[in-house]
Amino acid sequence: MTPSPIDRPPEAAREDLHDLMNRLRRQGKPFALATVVRTISVTAAKAGAKAVISPEGEIAGGWIGGGCARGATLKAARQSLEDGQTRLISIQPEDLLKDHGVFPGEEREGIRFAKNMCPSQGTMDIFIEPVLPRPALVILGSSPVAVALADLGPRVGFDIAVCAPADEQAAFAEANERIEGYALPVEAAGERYLVVSTQGKGDLIALKAAIGVDARHIAFVGSRRKAESLRQKLLAEGVAEEKLNRIKAPAGLDLGAITPEEIALSILAEILRVRRKDQRGEGLGTTPSSENGDEHS
Repeated sequence: MTPSPIDRPPEAAREDLHDLMNRLRRQGKPFALATVVRTISVTAAKAGAKAVISPEGEIAGGWIGGGCARGATLKAARQSLEDGQTRLISIQPEDLLKDHGVFPGEEREGIRFAKNMCPSQGTMDIFIEPVLPRPALVILGSSPVAVALADLGPRVGFDIAVCAPADEQAAFAEANERIEGYALPVEAAGERYLVVSTQGKGDLIALKAAIGVDARHIAFVGSRRKAESLRQKLLAEGVAEEKLNRIKAPAGLDLGAITPEEIALSILAEILRVRRKDQRGEGLGTTPSSENGDEHS
């Protein structure tokens, strides 16, 4: 059976998807990549067909077939972008689903089943892969710990945003983004983790900036005594206690760290702990406190 005109890929679908995906990555925009991995009988798309799908559930480019596959694929893509997990869906005619003893929408052994409503009655297996922006490590300040964080962060998958006065930016060799001062954008495209490492230079301004934006984790590099002193000053200025409770101080896991590089490592370890537990849907529970940063207060 020849696919009907409505089920044929438009010319735009034949364009190179690599350019589209690279552009979305540069812009920090999430998307899902759907790939047809297997077909049986007559289907509009064949194995190897791909499509880029937006978080809104729209096909931004590529081709995965007509309406027979689109609904189930777009739904799975939206879910993948929400939870960051890959999915494998198998779109089959109703009689085959009955033969397998599964219902549309049921999941078995990692495969989500859907019913093919089209007359062609073919089978398509489609793999959905979410492509999310790299998490951002936003470093406020230019202390030795801040510089060490900027060096170590990319090695564990973080994009680096440096926030510091213009005359302190030279301390950082490389950064994906540089912000003069501490004027952070309120929202971010992806996950964002903030570390205030100002070492006495603009502590209050940096902390106010940090608690005023969306972030998965906010940490302050400094001793407990220093953190509590700053907390009391901010409370006296009228800053809400619930906002201040977002700050983890001292920053980092208790690894007995001493040098700036060791302290930076302990901070990244804590951030990774938070990130992975969030991804697994686990509660964080009680995080061991650390005295890291006592020598950088």
